[in-house]
Amino acid sequence: MLAIRLPAEIEQRLDALAQETGRTKTTLAREAILEYIDDLEDYYLAEARARKNRKTIPLEEVGRQLGLGD
Repeated sequence: MLAIRLPAEIEQRLDALAQETGRTKTTLAREAILEYIDDLEDYYLAEARARKNRKTIPLEEVGRQLGLGD
C-alpha cells in the first residue's frame, strides 16, 4: 500500500478528473504511475549503469582523438 501527500492544486485536479470521468482517484493515480514508471525505470537504471561503468578521458586526449591539436 502507498499513501502520498499531494499539493492542493494537484489534489483539486485529481478530484475534478475523478468526478468528470467517474473513476476513483486511486484508479487515476495508478494509471498515471503505470504510464510513467517505465520511463523512470529506463532513466534511473541507465544512469546507474553509466555511473558504474564511467570511464573518464582527459580533455587533452579528447582533443587529440578529434584532431584538435595545436
